[in-house]
Amino acid sequence: MDSVVHFEIPADDVKRASAFYKKAFGWDLTKYEGDMEYWMVSTTEVTDQGMPKNPGAINGGMGARGGPLKVPVVTIAVKDIDKTITTVEKLGGKAVGKKQSIGEMGFTAYFKDSEGNVMGLWQSAQA
Repeated sequence: MDSVVHFEIPADDVKRASAFYKKAFGWDLTKYEGDMEYWMVSTTEVTDQGMPKNPGAINGGMGARGGPLKVPVVTIAVKDIDKTITTVEKLGGKAVGKKQSIGEMGFTAYFKDSEGNVMGLWQSAQA
């Protein structure tokens, strides 16, 4: 069974949204050090490997609203994004954009499900 491992929140003003989530929920937001305009959102404590300490808890990200990130997105961990996209398309879904490398951590992609919802996929490089 593939699990939900991440969420993404779009923002028109990331600085304003960061302050909102920090003050409302105590979350920590840290700018991603890569080339992307993206902030990591910590909602729970993590281990030395960066995984949530609390079972069932997930962390996420925040980026400028646009592209597939127009509404909040739930991300599902899969073993193979390419095979998953093939299955999604056979079942009436559709790939949104292309698979992207996220440094040495892994890969991400988006798809629309059978109802038109945009969802995310994550494939760890450490599979």
